[in-house]
Amino acid sequence: MAVLAVWKVLEEICIEFRRKSVTVPQNVMDDLKSAKSLINIMQADMPGHIEANQKIAEYLGSVEAYLVSEAPKTFPPQTIENWLTQIEKANHTTCTEETKAEPQFRSRMPRNQKWIRIEPLANLPIDKLEALATETKLSFCKEPDGQLVIYGNAESVKEFIKKATTQTKTTQ
Repeated sequence: MAVLAVWKVLEEICIEFRRKSVTVPQNVMDDLKSAKSLINIMQADMPGHIEANQKIAEYLGSVEAYLVSEAPKTFPPQTIENWLTQIEKANHTTCTEETKAEPQFRSRMPRNQKWIRIEPLANLPIDKLEALATETKLSFCKEPDGQLVIYGNAESVKEFIKKATTQTKTTQ
């Protein structure tokens, strides 16, 4: 989805502004957040809805206009040209280009328990993570993307994190 690629480029530019201690007005950040929310809705619900596509384009256009107009005050021309090239490339991306999906909210977790999502590592594979979870009296479930969700009481989750960190450091 081209708008998602454009949104990501604009987000990176905003991050660069903040690194240089340049303040981005709240209304520009709100537009960026609104565009992201609409993009998420469009991906999940109604991909052909014309009014939402127009609103996304309006939000992204306003963010881009501000960033490009304010950038010459702080950044060299080559950096700005690079950003414009990235935006142009992002505008021409297609839906067939794969983007990594963001992790989804876990709605089936009990409210009174804490949980974390863990990506298995080469030196800490999923079977060791499951063993650590069982050892610390935590529950777990495997995600379709290969991650592991571990949940239980807050103290046990903290203990699990400490053990996993220690285990990772000792195997390196």
